[in-house]
Amino acid sequence: MDLYFKDNFFSAGWTDIMNVNGESIGTLDLKSAFSSSLDVYDASRTKVCSGSFRFFSNKWNVVDAEDRELGVLRMRMSFVTKKFEYDAGDRGIYEIVSPAFSNEYEISDGRGSLVARFSRISGWLQPGAYRLHNSSGVLGDYELIAVVMGIHEIRKRNNSEAASASH
Repeated sequence: MDLYFKDNFFSAGWTDIMNVNGESIGTLDLKSAFSSSLDVYDASRTKVCSGSFRFFSNKWNVVDAEDRELGVLRMRMSFVTKKFEYDAGDRGIYEIVSPAFSNEYEISDGRGSLVARFSRISGWLQPGAYRLHNSSGVLGDYELIAVVMGIHEIRKRNNSEAASASH
């Protein structure tokens, strides 16, 4: 099943997670434009997981509703592709790759099998909107939404650091 979700223009507030029929199946609380953290809620508004940067780090931490670590996302160095790694502890390490100028990402498990894919579907002046297709039996939809939004936050942080370094 494909899921759709997006960032808000100022990366703050509530936004829906929708299925292909446009029905809300959960929400994202993007908290504040000044802190890069979020909570993911299911359709009954029960908090499922959260994502945030680790203190003084570029690693994105995903935790469950009881603040137990589900996994850690980090960017990997690559010249031709956008590459990330999601370490889900004893559930495995997942590689997330996108060609250089593409908005399509593939998530593969440690054996190289495709477990999910997502794409940025928004336009130039709109905030990030995404479509996620999860075929993993291990990583849940809401956890992957926190991972996708973590990639979005890491890329935003890197872009703003590059822009401020060029001045």
